[in-house]
Amino acid sequence: MIKYCFIHNFAQHYRLGIFKKLNPHFDFYFGNKIDGSIAKLDYSKLSNFRGELRNITLIFKPFYYQIGAFKLLFKKYDKFLLLGEYYCVSTWLILIFGKILNKKVFLWTHGWYGNESFIKGFVKKVFFKMADGLFLYGDYAKKLMISEGFDGSTLHVVYNSLDYDQQFAIRKRIQLSSVFKGHFLNNNPNLIFIGRLTKIKRLDLLIEAVSLCSLSGNAVNLTIIGDGDELSFLEVLVRNYNLNVWFYGPCYEEEKIAELVYNADLCVSPGNVGLTAMHSLGYGTPVITHNDFTNQMPEFEAIAPGETGDFFEYQDINSLHNKIITWLDDKSGKRELVRQNCFKMIDLKYNPKYQSELILSILEKW
Repeated sequence: MIKYCFIHNFAQHYRLGIFKKLNPHFDFYFGNKIDGSIAKLDYSKLSNFRGELRNITLIFKPFYYQIGAFKLLFKKYDKFLLLGEYYCVSTWLILIFGKILNKKVFLWTHGWYGNESFIKGFVKKVFFKMADGLFLYGDYAKKLMISEGFDGSTLHVVYNSLDYDQQFAIRKRIQLSSVFKGHFLNNNPNLIFIGRLTKIKRLDLLIEAVSLCSLSGNAVNLTIIGDGDELSFLEVLVRNYNLNVWFYGPCYEEEKIAELVYNADLCVSPGNVGLTAMHSLGYGTPVITHNDFTNQMPEFEAIAPGETGDFFEYQDINSLHNKIITWLDDKSGKRELVRQNCFKMIDLKYNPKYQSELILSILEKW
């Protein structure tokens, strides 16, 4: 069987699902570290893991170089799939010399956001146009890139995913429980957030909105799963408002995550939503996030207003509060219908099977 070469900045544990689907067709090389505290997957789960590359941060952050990546260009591989980070210098070299050596190089990338400055836009255009094709996380980026002059035939939308097989198995046996009633000792609607507690996630807006819910006579509970630099600040904010907030902490037990998300009424991610949307929809819980797509992550496209969630006005606390209350009122008694809508969205295209089949079909054409 033909083996392609896959080079990534790091082996993020949450990407195991798609990596396993690609494993029979690729040799894998991962960077040894990245900023942050994301857990590394167990390399033994990928039979075609071939080696770890050393990521070295250069003088001008966030630029870095992957030691060992460039020499892979001279191995037996004729097709390469790399993470499309324009600030990875070794990727530039592979793109340039790939042309000289007649190797096909594809990039997996967010592509375009719509908020690029002139200089950043110019650099990204040069970078991306050297690739033989781009695998994008969303249709929004593809539309923007076509408007920027990219050839649409080289842009392939593969969306994003978590470990779908594991999630699907769990969701087949999961049941409603009293996990929130047991903790909060009330029957309030339950909001949830899962992800890193960082400034860009704007969880302060969520806590402010929860406070407005209480003041308007629509008290809700909020559970926050995760850890991060903002934890202490958020804890103080909650104490000041005297709210029903459960800081659950970091959790890597998928069964427990599933129970919490499945039993919640609504996931709220006031900053960029990212994989929080995948996790929540995968366990049947709708998502509310902001509507400034130039400052969003591609996964916002999985949110179909009125079906799998909704959007509030960017950085507007009153709008967020109103969207939460309106959703809970409008969907009262329709929780199972909403749950099935969320499942359908993930089953349709936000899963490793869909991604891997599309990626391989494109590579096989070259």
